[in-house]
Amino acid sequence: MSIEARFTRLGTDNAPGQEVRQHTSGIDALLGGEVLAGRAVDFSHGDLNAHEPTPGSFEFFSAGVALGGQQAYTEYRGDIGIREQVAAHLAAFTGAPVDARDGLIITPGTQGALFLAMAATVSRGVKVAIVQPDYFANRKLVEFFEGEMVPVPLAYVSADESHAGVDLARLEEAFRSGAKVFLFSNPNNPAGVIYSATEIARISALAGEYGVTVVADQLYSRLLYTGASYTHLRAQMRDASHVVTIMGPSKTESLSGYRLGVAFGAPEIIARMEKVQAIVSLRAAGYSQAVLRCWFREPTGWLEDRIRRHQAIRDDLLRVLRGIDGAFVRTPQAGSYLFPRLPALRMSGTDFVKALRIQAGVVVTPGIEFSPHAGNSVRLNFSQDHSAALAAVERLAALVERYRA
Repeated sequence: MSIEARFTRLGTDNAPGQEVRQHTSGIDALLGGEVLAGRAVDFSHGDLNAHEPTPGSFEFFSAGVALGGQQAYTEYRGDIGIREQVAAHLAAFTGAPVDARDGLIITPGTQGALFLAMAATVSRGVKVAIVQPDYFANRKLVEFFEGEMVPVPLAYVSADESHAGVDLARLEEAFRSGAKVFLFSNPNNPAGVIYSATEIARISALAGEYGVTVVADQLYSRLLYTGASYTHLRAQMRDASHVVTIMGPSKTESLSGYRLGVAFGAPEIIARMEKVQAIVSLRAAGYSQAVLRCWFREPTGWLEDRIRRHQAIRDDLLRVLRGIDGAFVRTPQAGSYLFPRLPALRMSGTDFVKALRIQAGVVVTPGIEFSPHAGNSVRLNFSQDHSAALAAVERLAALVERYRA
């Protein structure tokens, strides 16, 4: 693949946060009717003004600044004192030991952790099993490192709500055909579904049987709604040398601006990740690392209140979306994403996303970013102001009716 082709495939115009770069030429003829009034809402990411960061986070950052060079120039993996504290919390949370010295690295956001994990496990020709739909960067990372993507369907639409709906037969087929890496998010981004204990047990068994390295993105695993249960893959894996888990405080805790992520697991893979980080960013921002001292140490009741508020927003938006004739949306069990499949429209899904932004002041991410089969879907991050989000989804529903096929 030429260098031009390699970067062309990384296109960013439709990626979350990049909507201002979407081209609207040629769409004018499709648009009809007045602009729908209302407060603009950007569902491509959460609203940090509506859901403020963990209390005390800025104070920890300031303390890191006060330490000066001692905090600014940590070892590439991150400050060992912070790693030890984080490792203890993650071990208790996931149910398996975490080696702070050799099995954990602090990264510039979970996106940085994903890049490092893929750089440490994927090279030209390596087969990588990828769930569809799943986080938009997964496919792009495999392509960037010139791996060979092996799609595994997630039938979240037809699955009963006790399962995420991953096609385990197709997953085994992918492993049997030579896939050496499996990358997936749990809870799933964009659908918000959680892999059941049965699914996780089978993934663990298959990975062990075929010697597959698993990279588990668990970014939203703390934001679980009423009735949801979660099984940590790393606590189920028979061979811990073949799993890396990625987490961070950017979403549930609204600390995205500090760019903090953590990867923990197989020491050999973590060592490779450190070597890549050394030539990419050296380390996660030194002062920001200090903010991890408040992770898992939120004030009593803070996390429960955050979950309760998000669940209330989720339920109100579900009510509106399910009132659209022909639409489908599954109830997210965790995280802050809705992934509705819209009815047939008189324009493509990407054009509808543009129309939605222009005529309704509503920004969403097109489903095609998450799977080639999700052209009729859009993703909404509902970590927003409650009333503004509800009004925005009502405008979305009105625009669906305007352009219904």
